Amino acid sequence: MPDDSLHDLDRVTFTHDGKTRTVFRQGTGPAVIVIAEIPGITPKVLEFARRVSAIGCTAVLPHLFGRPGQAYPDPEVDGWLHLGRVFAESIVPACISREFTVLATGKTSPVVSWLRALAADEHRRCGGPGVGAVGMCFTGGYALAMATDDRLLAPVLSQPSLPYGITARQRRSIDISPDDLAKVKQRCANGLTVLGLRFKGDKNCRAERFAYLREQLGPAFVGVELENSAANPAAALGPHSVLTEHLIDEPGQPTRDALDQVLDLFRTRLFPPL
Repeated sequence: MPDDSLHDLDRVTFTHDGKTRTVFRQGTGPAVIVIAEIPGITPKVLEFARRVSAIGCTAVLPHLFGRPGQAYPDPEVDGWLHLGRVFAESIVPACISREFTVLATGKTSPVVSWLRALAADEHRRCGGPGVGAVGMCFTGGYALAMATDDRLLAPVLSQPSLPYGITARQRRSIDISPDDLAKVKQRCANGLTVLGLRFKGDKNCRAERFAYLREQLGPAFVGVELENSAANPAAALGPHSVLTEHLIDEPGQPTRDALDQVLDLFRTRLFPPL
């Protein structure tokens, strides 16, 4: 897939607590914060954002790392060295930045405060009952930590991969502090639904993490776990990115059903009843 020019998205900046970042936006209606996976806002992430926009939401993509619009490298065409370089250009700065918590358990990444402020600002701008948020892979848990804010009505955790599961404790956790988790648990008790997506064989988002989320959030956590065979075989790496690189966008495909479930959550929670 070639690079995406982002020609159909508005480009703005947002500043909170002295930190200014570029934000891409498309659509009208209630806001959905689409937080890209490593290596960044790829064409497949943009395809997902345009699907969000097409149902009547405003897709809001904060630029946290990588080069917006850069295509996900195909190692069979571009070579494994190029693939590694593209990932390194995104993940190394993120891993050494104090804004991103990568290995620690029981800690919310500092960047989440900026994302909460962005969501609040977009809610004021876009209106509606509240906002949605989708975190993917490296950012998967951010949507959960953002749900301490009552304005976040539809959090989606797509293959949440932090903290990296080196130890058993890390695998049975997610990047959120105890205080933030307690607030989210209270919101779940009051009717919040948290949607999670993963492939069963994904070693970056293991079954233990979803088991932990079920234990902590109870029936409010809806975990969608797909067979590895449901992943797009044309994708560069093993089954991982449910809504983007490993999506097979055809009716009846399990990944398409998962995508539709995400969009239905936004429709149900973000549009006022008729």
